[in-house]
Amino acid sequence: MAARRAATLRAATPWALLAPALLVTSVLVMIPAIETVWMSLHKVSLFRPHVRPFVALANYAHALADPVFWASLATSLVWVVGAVGLQFLLGLATALLLNRSFAWRGVARALVVIPWALPSVIIGLVWTWMLDFNLGVLNVIGLRLGLLSHAVPWLAQPGTALAAVILAVVWQGFPFFAVTLLAGLQAISADLYEAAALDGAGGWARFRHVTLPGLAGVIATSLLLRTIWVANSLDLILVMTGGGPGTATQTLPLHAFLTAWSGGDYGQGSALAVILTLLLLGVVVTYLVRSRAE
Repeated sequence: MAARRAATLRAATPWALLAPALLVTSVLVMIPAIETVWMSLHKVSLFRPHVRPFVALANYAHALADPVFWASLATSLVWVVGAVGLQFLLGLATALLLNRSFAWRGVARALVVIPWALPSVIIGLVWTWMLDFNLGVLNVIGLRLGLLSHAVPWLAQPGTALAAVILAVVWQGFPFFAVTLLAGLQAISADLYEAAALDGAGGWARFRHVTLPGLAGVIATSLLLRTIWVANSLDLILVMTGGGPGTATQTLPLHAFLTAWSGGDYGQGSALAVILTLLLLGVVVTYLVRSRAE
């Protein structure tokens, strides 16, 4: 009896310790998520808040039939692939550099975190000023170096607005990859590099056959997390362009936000948010399935 009671206590202890976190998660995440799904099945308007008729999947059908939805989805795809891909490449290069021994390495490691530590609103304002048509430092430097023949309205024309915002989010997010991959690099045994060098492997061969396999798990996890974060983010775009010009930088989460808050259609906005969640869940499930297969 005493042994059974002790076993029960040991089994219940982890759940007791997790209970506060689970409670907070339920209040802050699960309840709003359930309410969002509920609103997506109803007609919820800011202008008639007490009249909420059940419309089943009408909001979803309207979203899928809306050309703006598909344009926003395509913009989101470019936004995520471009931002996460460039963040990863820049973060990997930075991690490889910071993993070497050089003077003031500790200071460099501290400074590289600054963009990640700044609020998105501050970063958006700074980059808006840097890309300004009249006073932007990017135009000033480009004109003085002869790289530009005239000042470019980076954020005011559809052909450059999305690239400009991606540039800003790359600067903000590459420290995440740099710090994460640097931790992964330091976990790779130096003996592996020594053995590869004795076998005659050059720098590229050591990177390909030692560094990348050693970082495979870290790379997969960090790419998944950053993909989810970037796909859900809208604050930087909202500050810099507001989704414009036109809908050139309007991603799916921003489309959902503007539909709900600016348009006052919370049912339609909730449906868009649920669709985005399902798409991201598909990415997560694919990652988990492939991880188990490996």
